[in-house]
Amino acid sequence: MNVFYQYVWLLWSLAFLVAFTLIYVSFPQHRSVMLGAALGTAPFGLSEPLFVPAYWNPPSLFDLAQRTGFDLESIIFSFSIGGIGAVLYNLLTRRTTGPIAQHGRHRLHRLALAVPVLVFLLLVGLGWNPIYPAVIAMAAGAGAAIWCRPDLATKTVVGGLLFLVFYGSFMVGLRISAPGYIEHVWNLPALSGLLLAGIPVEELLFGGAFGLYWAGVYEHLTWTRPSSIPNQECAHLQTTKQP
Repeated sequence: MNVFYQYVWLLWSLAFLVAFTLIYVSFPQHRSVMLGAALGTAPFGLSEPLFVPAYWNPPSLFDLAQRTGFDLESIIFSFSIGGIGAVLYNLLTRRTTGPIAQHGRHRLHRLALAVPVLVFLLLVGLGWNPIYPAVIAMAAGAGAAIWCRPDLATKTVVGGLLFLVFYGSFMVGLRISAPGYIEHVWNLPALSGLLLAGIPVEELLFGGAFGLYWAGVYEHLTWTRPSSIPNQECAHLQTTKQP
């Protein structure tokens, strides 16, 4: 095995963490959302035994993935993409979060938020490769969130597309920087065999589904919504300039 491959998963997860850190430092108004979403996503890194080696089998630090199914890289990766996915839409639209009153279908938010778990548990027993139940579950969760919180529909769809582009660019970077790594690590015979620019389509489906679900999950949990504040900022500046 290429010695470099031993550290690719670590370097790749750290690259996501660097992106998270740059956004976190550069946009202080989004820090609370990023940190809350990242801490909420990090535990999903503990689901790695479901995917190793059925979906992929990445060489990991201290060979943890091979020996236990768990690895440190998955925690770093999950933490980073959760924080990033939660704010990409707000970064593009220059919005922050503001409160919203609970009404209508909002009272069913707990059920809507539980949809991904329920769908995954239902499908994982069918014997499919676990990546497919995961993708379907997250997409179903996004649909349930929109049904419960129609005001989050735009953020969900646009945020999902933004994260797909973001994640896809990282996959392209992986493909270029570590030739042969995808073929060595991903369990391609167990997947559809469809590749886009050498990237398994399942990986792109994961990026899109994750982006759709996680784009609005913070607002769904905290009863907030994207809120524009330029006028408030201008008013504050004008007040501070008065003698």
